[in-house]
Amino acid sequence: MIDINKSYNESNLETMAKMPDCFVDLTVTSPPYDGLRTYNGYSFPFEDIAKELFRITKQGGILVWIVGDGHEKGGETLTSFKQALFFKEIGFIVHDTIIYKKNNFSVPFPDKYHQTFEYCFILSKGKKKTFNPICDRKNKKAGQSGGVQSITEKDGTRSKRSAKIINDYGKRHNVWEYDTGMYLSTKDKFAFNHPAIFPEELVKDHIISWSNEGDLVYDPFMGSGTTAKMSILNNRNWIGSEISSEYCTIIEERIKKALEEKRKEKDLQAGTLFGNEM
Repeated sequence: MIDINKSYNESNLETMAKMPDCFVDLTVTSPPYDGLRTYNGYSFPFEDIAKELFRITKQGGILVWIVGDGHEKGGETLTSFKQALFFKEIGFIVHDTIIYKKNNFSVPFPDKYHQTFEYCFILSKGKKKTFNPICDRKNKKAGQSGGVQSITEKDGTRSKRSAKIINDYGKRHNVWEYDTGMYLSTKDKFAFNHPAIFPEELVKDHIISWSNEGDLVYDPFMGSGTTAKMSILNNRNWIGSEISSEYCTIIEERIKKALEEKRKEKDLQAGTLFGNEM
């Protein structure tokens, strides 16, 4: 068996070999791709990792696979799509595709538009068991009746249906935009010793959307430890794998900081409750 709420300094294949079948509720990760960064010279056997991720995912569980494409011979590699198709071949359902849009770009191309996004493939093992939609999109007609909408049916005919009353905020669209860069992806300055940091808000939003409190979240490419940190702050259990001992020191620091933040939050809540009882 395997201990939870722990980061393992080893390959993710070693960590997953300790896990029983159907063990993890949610995986949130971004793998190295197309040699864009060396990650201390380590390489990763994608197909072996993908098969293990399918094995350890619970029925109804979700894998969030965040990836982009490199460039070669003047064109995009399409690594992202190749990987998504392989996940489908081994049994995952491509439930959704979310665009993770950055507010900046790292490398300009003189003959292309600036690249500012990556794909978040939402892969489910069978019918998903959890979806907690984030409703933060301001509705233009908040508080009004939706009236009658014209709908195009599958056969091309048109029909009319009554629309629901519109709330102040609706479910967000599938393009998610985040600030990235120093002090924007995270306030943890030391975390930037890692070359590719997840925006904390991106990870939090996926954790909230596809899991519930007490669920187990895994990151096979733990990197700077963002998945662990956001799991702790959002009351999820977690496991991480990181093969680089250098990056593990970053992970441990961020875990300590998250646990301290969580402790202060509990102390504040306890103090508030005590004050109310008085």
